[in-house]
Amino acid sequence: MPPVGPVLRRVPQLTALALLPTAYAAELVGALLPDVRLLVGATAAVVVAELHLLRRRRTLASVLSRMRADTTVRQLLRDLLLITGLLALGTHDTTAVRLPLLCGLLGFYSLHFVCQAMSILVRRDRTLPVVTRNIDTSALRLRPAPPAVLLRRADHRLSLFGLPATTGLALTAVTDHPALGAAGIALSAGLALTGALVLAGHLLPGRRAPREEEVLQWLDDWVERYRPTVGMYFSGGTSSAYQANMWLSTLARLDGRPLLVLRERFMVQKIEATDVPIVCIPKVAHLMRLERSSLKVLIHPANSGKTSQVLRIPSIKHAFTNHGESDKLSSCNPYAKAYDEVWVAGPAARERYAVADIGVEDKDVVEVGRPQLAPIRAGGPDPGAEFTTVLYAPTWEGWTDDPGNTSVVLAGENIVRELLNDPRVRLLYKPHPMTGTVDPRARAANLRIMAMIEAADAARAADPRHHGAVASAAAAERLALCTTELDRLARSSPRGSADEVERMSLQGRPEPGWRERMEAAAQEWEAAHWDSVPLWCHQVVKGPRPSLYSCFNQAHLLISDVSSVVSDYLSSEKPYAVTNTTSMGEEEFRAAFPTVRAATILTPDASGVRELLARVRSEAPDTLAEARRELKHHLLGPSEPSSLVRFNQAALALAARADERRARQEAAASAVPQQRGGPLGVRPSTVREAHSSDTLEVGPGGAPEGAGQGRAQG
Repeated sequence: MPPVGPVLRRVPQLTALALLPTAYAAELVGALLPDVRLLVGATAAVVVAELHLLRRRRTLASVLSRMRADTTVRQLLRDLLLITGLLALGTHDTTAVRLPLLCGLLGFYSLHFVCQAMSILVRRDRTLPVVTRNIDTSALRLRPAPPAVLLRRADHRLSLFGLPATTGLALTAVTDHPALGAAGIALSAGLALTGALVLAGHLLPGRRAPREEEVLQWLDDWVERYRPTVGMYFSGGTSSAYQANMWLSTLARLDGRPLLVLRERFMVQKIEATDVPIVCIPKVAHLMRLERSSLKVLIHPANSGKTSQVLRIPSIKHAFTNHGESDKLSSCNPYAKAYDEVWVAGPAARERYAVADIGVEDKDVVEVGRPQLAPIRAGGPDPGAEFTTVLYAPTWEGWTDDPGNTSVVLAGENIVRELLNDPRVRLLYKPHPMTGTVDPRARAANLRIMAMIEAADAARAADPRHHGAVASAAAAERLALCTTELDRLARSSPRGSADEVERMSLQGRPEPGWRERMEAAAQEWEAAHWDSVPLWCHQVVKGPRPSLYSCFNQAHLLISDVSSVVSDYLSSEKPYAVTNTTSMGEEEFRAAFPTVRAATILTPDASGVRELLARVRSEAPDTLAEARRELKHHLLGPSEPSSLVRFNQAALALAARADERRARQEAAASAVPQQRGGPLGVRPSTVREAHSSDTLEVGPGGAPEGAGQGRAQG
């Protein structure tokens, strides 16, 4: 039997889905009988259902739109049924009184479509070739966006502007006064006309957005002034932003001038607060302009289909850092050989690439540690504390159906049930952000786990033994103040109607000292968060706050899967367990996945959880402590020099290689004019054109490889 929680959460959506066709059917019956009370009552029910869909059930509204039953179709049907009822109910001459109402209503919808056409034109005009954050865009003279209800929310606009017409027609049906319907239609038409005129005003010559050529020239000028040296390139889906966010603090601390290069427009706002300049360049042709920049190094935390496009720029050296390291096959993707270097945490990853034999040469593997692990504290809370904090952080199901990818499906509920049955456990459940995106079973299991935790919290809240261990009102107030300050420093757009162009102007260059204040505010928020939650309270941790590493510091024990979470957690040297949901035996499992060498192995039935908790509470000897210390060094490398220092040294060394290549190219290009049409017969301009367009590669002696070979033979 499924848990009650998810079922109850679906009740409002199912109710709205059932109410809508029922209300339309009742309106049809009321129009055909005709019956004034049924007609008006059903119309009111349709209006309420529509407003509920727009405000609370956007997913359901999207489903209806895909079925070609979008808001325009539904509202037009509603109003035409109302007109049909009026024609049947009328005591006045139908032609003289009722038909003008129909014509007026059709006029309103015509104005709505004009308004929608204007919104499309304005959106196109305000779609710039690049999107930026943390860059001063005052030179572009960007203007605020029109209200969102006019520019982007066509469904809301139609529902809002059409409400007076529907109300007037309903009043006409009740009172038999056509003037009420005419007044309502006139008001709706006036609103639609006003909206169209407001949008048209943004297309006037003095108010239009800058043209593509102007924006690209501005970007070139800014790049020339800023002169970036090291950057991060990222492209991905809506749920993959965490892969870039985990490297932001490291990128900001590197020597040189950092830059973050994105490819998807929506990703600009998915990136967490940072003072690193962000440039989103959607088109490949515009991306190639980076070849003429001072950028020397790009680090890549993930592979994507668009990565190959930036790899075509030979003036930039590329390093693959990945977004985490584990024993999974995805940590040794053959695509890694496309990069100039592969940066890994420690010796374990170097060995992993050697064993995988995917074409990555050992000389191109550089051990840099994991700089972002600095916030993780070695050791942890007192093992004799009243509550043992257990962090269950399973990974997602991945792109294959391998049962060993995630424990959520086969073992998650068993593990959580066993932990919740222990009265001395405080459970922190932090599922992977992409859990359930591929396998519906994982999504369903994740929902059931969250429902179990919700029920356990409710039971503890009702237990008189925990009434004294509650967080104070002062702690909750402190958290609210910290949240306000953190949001202010994050420089979120103050206007909900702001589009990407307006946000570019609002989210310009941060003020001096912003990063230090932001880091202090984030630490204060996390401290306030943990203080605001009762010690006995289980938690489902979703979203970026509190961070995974903050959860590490709270935990006595981690339970996870074969994933990078295990490698990162080992920085604390605290006990951890890994769930074996494969068909391997324990010894085979340990041999196949080196990161579990110092772990307690749990089976899908979670039978070893009690013994594991006893060791964490020092009720049994911890026989794996020394193995964890050794494995930490093997996975993450030495403690000295620090990981950030090693990472920075790797970036500087790769930048030096980029400088050397540029020097060779310039020397080769300058040597060509002196040959005066030598044996290769290559014009001097050919090499320069090859260097700028990346269509040719200069070979030894300054000759472009793969070009002019026929003339060379002649």
